[in-house]
Amino acid sequence: MIELVDLHKSFGDKVVLDGVNLSIAKGESMVIIGGSGTGKSVLLKCILGLIKPTSGQILLDGQNVERVERDAFLARFGMLFQGGALFDSLPVWQNVAFRLLRGSLKRPRQEARAIAIEKLRRVGLKPDVADLYPAELSGGMQKRVGLARAIAAEPEIIFFDEPTTGLDPIMAGVINELIREIVTEMGATAMTITHDMTSVRAIADKVAMLHGGVIRWTGPVEQMDNSGDPYLDQFIHGRAEGPIEAVR
Repeated sequence: MIELVDLHKSFGDKVVLDGVNLSIAKGESMVIIGGSGTGKSVLLKCILGLIKPTSGQILLDGQNVERVERDAFLARFGMLFQGGALFDSLPVWQNVAFRLLRGSLKRPRQEARAIAIEKLRRVGLKPDVADLYPAELSGGMQKRVGLARAIAAEPEIIFFDEPTTGLDPIMAGVINELIREIVTEMGATAMTITHDMTSVRAIADKVAMLHGGVIRWTGPVEQMDNSGDPYLDQFIHGRAEGPIEAVR
Protein backbone atom coordinates (compact mmCIF):
# COMPACT_ATOMS: atom_id res chain seq x y z
CA MET A 1 0.00 0.00 0.00
CA ILE A 2 2.80 2.41 0.98
CA GLU A 3 6.44 2.01 -0.04
CA LEU A 4 9.31 4.32 0.83
CA VAL A 5 12.39 3.94 -1.37
CA ASP A 6 15.73 5.44 -0.33
CA LEU A 7 14.00 8.47 1.20
CA HIS A 8 16.23 11.40 2.22
CA LYS A 9 15.36 14.69 3.88
CA SER A 10 17.73 17.40 5.03
CA PHE A 11 17.17 20.86 6.45
CA GLY A 12 20.30 22.74 5.45
CA ASP A 13 23.22 20.79 6.93
CA LYS A 14 20.93 18.82 9.24
CA VAL A 15 20.25 15.34 7.85
CA VAL A 16 17.01 13.92 9.27
CA LEU A 17 16.20 11.03 6.91
CA ASP A 18 19.23 9.34 5.37
CA GLY A 19 17.87 6.60 3.13
CA VAL A 20 14.64 5.24 4.62
CA ASN A 21 13.30 2.05 3.03
CA LEU A 22 9.99 0.71 4.31
CA SER A 23 6.95 -1.18 2.99
CA ILE A 24 3.50 -1.15 4.61
CA ALA A 25 1.08 -3.78 3.31
CA LYS A 26 -2.63 -3.14 2.70
CA GLY A 27 -4.62 -3.61 5.92
CA GLU A 28 -1.48 -3.68 8.06
CA SER A 29 -0.90 -1.67 11.24
CA MET A 30 2.68 -0.42 11.17
CA VAL A 31 4.12 1.42 14.18
CA ILE A 32 7.23 3.56 13.77
CA ILE A 33 9.23 3.93 16.97
CA GLY A 34 12.31 5.95 17.85
CA GLY A 35 13.50 8.61 20.23
CA SER A 36 12.49 12.26 20.18
CA GLY A 37 14.02 14.13 17.26
CA THR A 38 14.77 11.03 15.18
CA GLY A 39 12.55 12.14 12.29
CA LYS A 40 9.32 10.20 12.85
CA SER A 41 7.09 13.24 12.30
CA VAL A 42 9.20 14.38 9.33
CA LEU A 43 8.71 10.95 7.76
CA LEU A 44 4.95 11.18 8.20
CA LYS A 45 4.84 14.72 6.77
CA CYS A 46 6.85 13.61 3.75
CA ILE A 47 4.31 10.86 3.01
CA LEU A 48 1.43 13.33 3.28
CA GLY A 49 3.22 15.82 1.04
CA LEU A 50 3.44 18.50 3.73
CA ILE A 51 7.24 18.37 3.36
CA LYS A 52 9.05 17.63 0.09
CA PRO A 53 11.77 14.97 0.43
CA THR A 54 15.30 15.87 -0.66
CA SER A 55 15.41 12.65 -2.71
CA GLY A 56 13.89 9.20 -2.92
CA GLN A 57 10.42 7.93 -3.75
CA ILE A 58 7.11 7.53 -1.96
CA LEU A 59 4.79 5.05 -3.67
CA LEU A 60 1.09 4.58 -2.97
CA ASP A 61 -0.31 1.44 -4.59
CA GLY A 62 2.80 1.44 -6.76
CA GLN A 63 2.27 5.02 -8.00
CA ASN A 64 4.70 7.83 -7.23
CA VAL A 65 2.70 10.23 -5.05
CA GLU A 66 4.23 13.23 -6.82
CA ARG A 67 2.31 12.23 -9.96
CA VAL A 68 -1.03 11.60 -8.23
CA GLU A 69 -3.78 14.26 -8.21
CA ARG A 70 -3.48 15.97 -4.82
CA ASP A 71 -7.13 16.06 -3.68
CA ALA A 72 -7.73 12.44 -4.69
CA PHE A 73 -4.55 11.45 -2.86
CA LEU A 74 -5.47 13.20 0.39
CA ALA A 75 -9.04 11.89 0.26
CA ARG A 76 -7.64 8.42 0.95
CA PHE A 77 -6.10 9.49 4.27
CA GLY A 78 -7.35 10.12 7.79
CA MET A 79 -5.18 11.66 10.51
CA LEU A 80 -5.20 11.74 14.30
CA PHE A 81 -2.93 14.61 15.33
CA GLN A 82 -0.73 14.53 18.40
CA GLY A 83 -2.34 17.45 20.22
CA GLY A 84 -5.88 16.76 19.01
CA ALA A 85 -5.71 19.87 16.76
CA LEU A 86 -9.41 20.59 17.13
CA PHE A 87 -10.83 23.91 15.95
CA ASP A 88 -11.75 25.86 19.10
CA SER A 89 -14.37 27.97 17.33
CA LEU A 90 -16.32 25.00 15.94
CA PRO A 91 -18.66 22.69 17.88
CA VAL A 92 -17.59 19.07 18.18
CA TRP A 93 -19.79 17.76 15.36
CA GLN A 94 -18.38 20.29 12.89
CA ASN A 95 -14.86 19.30 13.93
CA VAL A 96 -15.66 15.64 13.23
CA ALA A 97 -17.42 16.45 9.94
CA PHE A 98 -14.85 19.04 8.83
CA ARG A 99 -13.96 17.23 5.59
CA LEU A 100 -17.61 16.39 4.92
CA LEU A 101 -18.64 20.05 4.98
CA ARG A 102 -16.23 21.21 2.28
CA GLY A 103 -14.14 20.15 -0.72
CA SER A 104 -14.50 17.04 -2.85
CA LEU A 105 -16.05 15.00 0.00
CA LYS A 106 -18.79 17.56 0.72
CA ARG A 107 -22.13 16.19 1.96
CA PRO A 108 -25.42 17.94 2.82
CA ARG A 109 -25.15 19.55 6.26
CA GLN A 110 -27.70 17.28 7.98
CA GLU A 111 -26.09 14.18 6.51
CA ALA A 112 -22.66 15.37 7.66
CA ARG A 113 -24.01 15.94 11.17
CA ALA A 114 -25.58 12.47 11.27
CA ILE A 115 -22.29 10.88 10.20
CA ALA A 116 -20.43 12.90 12.85
CA ILE A 117 -22.78 11.73 15.60
CA GLU A 118 -22.41 8.12 14.46
CA LYS A 119 -18.60 8.40 14.52
CA LEU A 120 -18.75 9.99 17.97
CA ARG A 121 -20.84 7.05 19.12
CA ARG A 122 -18.22 4.70 17.64
CA VAL A 123 -15.52 6.23 19.85
CA GLY A 124 -17.72 6.08 22.95
CA LEU A 125 -19.16 9.62 23.06
CA LYS A 126 -22.87 10.38 23.40
CA PRO A 127 -24.83 12.57 20.95
CA ASP A 128 -25.09 15.42 23.48
CA VAL A 129 -21.34 15.98 23.06
CA ALA A 130 -21.92 17.02 19.43
CA ASP A 131 -22.92 20.61 20.23
CA LEU A 132 -20.25 21.25 22.86
CA TYR A 133 -17.01 23.07 22.07
CA PRO A 134 -13.53 21.51 22.46
CA ALA A 135 -12.75 23.66 25.51
CA GLU A 136 -15.65 21.99 27.33
CA LEU A 137 -14.10 18.52 26.94
CA SER A 138 -11.44 16.65 28.90
CA GLY A 139 -8.18 15.68 27.21
CA GLY A 140 -9.36 12.12 26.74
CA MET A 141 -12.64 13.25 25.18
CA GLN A 142 -10.77 15.61 22.84
CA LYS A 143 -8.59 12.71 21.71
CA ARG A 144 -11.72 10.65 20.99
CA VAL A 145 -13.17 13.52 18.95
CA GLY A 146 -9.91 13.64 17.00
CA LEU A 147 -10.21 9.91 16.35
CA ALA A 148 -13.83 10.32 15.22
CA ARG A 149 -12.70 13.03 12.79
CA ALA A 150 -9.92 10.77 11.47
CA ILE A 151 -12.43 8.07 10.49
CA ALA A 152 -15.36 10.30 9.45
CA ALA A 153 -14.68 10.04 5.71
CA GLU A 154 -14.00 6.26 5.82
CA PRO A 155 -10.33 6.59 4.79
CA GLU A 156 -8.27 3.70 3.42
CA ILE A 157 -5.17 4.82 5.31
CA ILE A 158 -5.04 6.34 8.80
CA PHE A 159 -2.05 8.03 10.43
CA PHE A 160 -1.79 8.31 14.20
CA ASP A 161 0.74 10.83 15.54
CA GLU A 162 1.60 10.02 19.20
CA PRO A 163 -2.03 9.01 19.92
CA THR A 164 -1.65 8.68 23.72
CA THR A 165 0.49 11.75 24.47
CA GLY A 166 -0.81 13.64 27.51
CA LEU A 167 -3.26 10.95 28.59
CA ASP A 168 -3.31 9.05 31.87
CA PRO A 169 -2.56 5.29 31.64
CA ILE A 170 -6.21 4.23 31.79
CA MET A 171 -7.36 6.65 29.06
CA ALA A 172 -4.30 5.75 26.99
CA GLY A 173 -5.38 2.12 27.20
CA VAL A 174 -8.90 3.04 26.08
CA ILE A 175 -7.55 4.97 23.05
CA ASN A 176 -5.21 2.11 22.13
CA GLU A 177 -8.11 -0.37 22.20
CA LEU A 178 -10.29 1.95 20.12
CA ILE A 179 -7.58 2.41 17.50
CA ARG A 180 -7.02 -1.34 17.22
CA GLU A 181 -10.76 -2.08 16.97
CA ILE A 182 -11.45 0.64 14.42
CA VAL A 183 -8.49 -0.18 12.17
CA THR A 184 -9.52 -3.86 12.17
CA GLU A 185 -13.20 -3.05 11.54
CA MET A 186 -12.45 -0.71 8.65
CA GLY A 187 -9.75 -2.90 7.13
CA ALA A 188 -7.66 0.26 6.98
CA THR A 189 -3.92 0.50 6.56
CA ALA A 190 -2.52 2.25 9.63
CA MET A 191 0.75 4.00 10.38
CA THR A 192 1.40 5.14 13.95
CA ILE A 193 4.39 7.07 15.26
CA THR A 194 5.02 6.78 18.98
CA HIS A 195 7.60 6.15 21.68
CA ASP A 196 4.98 4.65 24.03
CA MET A 197 5.79 0.95 24.17
CA THR A 198 2.37 0.09 25.62
CA SER A 199 0.78 1.59 22.49
CA VAL A 200 3.20 -0.33 20.29
CA ARG A 201 2.19 -3.67 21.78
CA ALA A 202 -1.53 -2.81 21.65
CA ILE A 203 -1.69 -1.37 18.12
CA ALA A 204 1.06 -2.91 15.98
CA ASP A 205 1.10 -5.77 13.52
CA LYS A 206 4.60 -4.74 12.54
CA VAL A 207 7.17 -2.41 14.09
CA ALA A 208 9.91 -0.34 12.47
CA MET A 209 12.59 1.48 14.44
CA LEU A 210 13.89 4.76 13.03
CA HIS A 211 17.33 5.82 14.26
CA GLY A 212 20.17 7.72 12.63
CA GLY A 213 17.98 8.57 9.65
CA VAL A 214 17.39 4.94 8.64
CA ILE A 215 15.14 2.04 9.61
CA ARG A 216 17.34 0.06 12.00
CA TRP A 217 14.96 -2.90 12.36
CA THR A 218 11.54 -3.90 11.12
CA GLY A 219 9.48 -7.00 11.79
CA PRO A 220 6.36 -8.45 13.45
CA VAL A 221 5.60 -7.04 16.89
CA GLU A 222 5.89 -10.50 18.47
CA GLN A 223 9.55 -10.66 17.36
CA MET A 224 10.43 -7.29 18.85
CA ASP A 225 11.61 -8.56 22.24
CA ASN A 226 14.01 -11.08 20.71
CA SER A 227 15.21 -9.07 17.73
CA GLY A 228 18.90 -9.29 18.53
CA ASP A 229 19.28 -5.64 17.49
CA PRO A 230 21.11 -3.66 20.22
CA TYR A 231 19.46 -0.35 19.28
CA LEU A 232 15.94 -1.78 19.43
CA ASP A 233 16.71 -3.73 22.61
CA GLN A 234 17.99 -0.61 24.40
CA PHE A 235 15.02 1.46 23.26
CA ILE A 236 12.20 -0.92 24.17
CA HIS A 237 13.69 -1.58 27.62
CA GLY A 238 14.52 2.08 28.30
CA ARG A 239 18.15 1.45 29.17
CA ALA A 240 20.50 4.40 29.60
CA GLU A 241 23.49 2.31 28.51
CA GLY A 242 23.81 1.12 24.92
CA PRO A 243 24.53 2.27 21.39
CA ILE A 244 21.92 5.05 21.60
CA GLU A 245 23.54 7.97 23.39
CA ALA A 246 21.35 9.57 26.05
CA VAL A 247 21.38 13.37 25.97
CA ARG A 248 22.56 14.48 29.40
